[in-house]
Amino acid sequence: MPRPEWTDTQDRKYEHIVESERSSGMSTKRAKEIAARTVNKERARRGQSKTASRSSTDDISSSRRGGLRSGKPGPRGRTKAQLYNEARQHGIEGRSKMNKAQLQRAVDARK
Repeated sequence: MPRPEWTDTQDRKYEHIVESERSSGMSTKRAKEIAARTVNKERARRGQSKTASRSSTDDISSSRRGGLRSGKPGPRGRTKAQLYNEARQHGIEGRSKMNKAQLQRAVDARK
C-alpha cells in the first residue's frame, strides 16, 4: 500500500497501473511514479488531498484522458519518408528541398 490515506479502490488502481506500465516495458521506478501521480491527481480532484494544483482540478481526469497527451505533441499521420514517396509518385517538383509540412500540403493538393 503506497499511502495510508488511499482507499482500497485507489490502491487497486495504483497496482493495476504499475503492472500495466511494467508489462509495456517501463522501469519499476517510473511505473510507480506514473501510478502515484495518477491516483494523487484523482484524489485532488475529489478534494481528498490537503493541497491541489490548478491543473489537477481544472484539467480533464487522467482516466478519461487515457493517454491523449502521451508521446510527442503535434499531429500524427504519414511520415516524411511516406510523404516524399507519394510526392515522387505524383511527380511533384522540388520535393527533395521540402520539409514534412510542405510535402503534406503538396501531396494533399494533388489528391
